[in-house]
Amino acid sequence: MSLSRTNMLVRSLSTSSTSAQLVKAPIQVFGLEGRYASALYSAASKNKALDTVEKELSQFQQSIKTDAKLKEFIINPTLKRTLKVEALKHVATKINLSATTSNLLGLLAENGRLNKLEAVINAYKVIMAAHRGEVTCEVITAKPLDEAQKQSLEAALKKFLKGKESLKLTAKVDPSLIGGMIVSIGDKYVDMSVASKVKKYTELISAAA
Repeated sequence: MSLSRTNMLVRSLSTSSTSAQLVKAPIQVFGLEGRYASALYSAASKNKALDTVEKELSQFQQSIKTDAKLKEFIINPTLKRTLKVEALKHVATKINLSATTSNLLGLLAENGRLNKLEAVINAYKVIMAAHRGEVTCEVITAKPLDEAQKQSLEAALKKFLKGKESLKLTAKVDPSLIGGMIVSIGDKYVDMSVASKVKKYTELISAAA
């Protein structure tokens, strides 16, 4: 999508007649969802609604997961776009969504892109994490980490950070690792499945930093 078309997205999502000049997102997210999310970031930034939009989209995403009728409405390709636009306007008013979030839902409906909504939401979350200086880290271990192990690991992982960046750690369990650990941090991937103790894992991470 060209810059002019991206600016058109920004204009559509904005709530004022502010210039459509793009406010650049802190990181680039590729694909159609990335373009919508970047335009949303720009519009929300101008409207001073970055955090509000993120919160509303997260709540809406949760509703999609728990409300089968809403999910069917979102993904059903046979429903007319105009019907979806009007229905989402009604929903937005009913649950008091901000104008920026409401504009996103309406624009996706108009363009027949509601099937990309969750991908757009996830892309926006990635952009917002970067906006806050968060570095996402996922740790997969064979057994759950206890608090001492987690603190030790976090201390080692923080050596990857720069400046005002902060660590956002997610821990998962996969028994098939047979006592090992796999760590992905930002765009780095460290496979430590051959290590035997958390102390050794943290030493490896420290050395790799």
